[in-house]
Amino acid sequence: MSTNTKQRIVDAAIHLFNNYGLANVRLQQIADETGISVGNLAYHYKNKDAIVAAVYDQLFVEFHDILSSYLLSPGLPDFDRQLDLYARFFDQHPSYLVDLFEIERAYPSIIQQWRQCVSKMLLQIRRRIDHDVQRGTLKPEPFSGHYDVLAENICQSIIFWNPRQILRGKARGNDDFKTAVWAQFHPYFTPRGLEEFVASFSTI
Repeated sequence: MSTNTKQRIVDAAIHLFNNYGLANVRLQQIADETGISVGNLAYHYKNKDAIVAAVYDQLFVEFHDILSSYLLSPGLPDFDRQLDLYARFFDQHPSYLVDLFEIERAYPSIIQQWRQCVSKMLLQIRRRIDHDVQRGTLKPEPFSGHYDVLAENICQSIIFWNPRQILRGKARGNDDFKTAVWAQFHPYFTPRGLEEFVASFSTI
């Protein structure tokens, strides 16, 4: 029962952080959202910092699960499956960007973990590009460092696509997200890569 209550508190906090931003949410709101008293809340988490830590512990577990799905199979659909996971994660946790500067200011250990996650994500994208060059589905690098820039751009697209759509008043559909990412690969496909892409994603 205690474990269930702790999870309900974390889920309530995530919901409130997503809707109002971390800095604007009080313990009373989290207790009300959970359906318990503030005293009961304090029994499980002594203060808001402890709740924030628990929330981000859960988020990092989810993010590392996505990272662990890297290159489970050699073809382009493997990355597409990982994109689905990224899209779902960032759509379910929009507060990651809203709260970024507050986290950097008040929770340096959390921002450090975020940086580690993003660094690993970028490294995976870069290695995936090299893997597809070796498979013959992407062209060799046009000049030294070009694919480093491409990997950076793709990483930024994955992370910031949702906020950009919100700012532009645009829809946030999963297909549109993936199209925006794959469009950056498209100019570098070899004929073999383009054939594999069309065969795998005829609707994109």
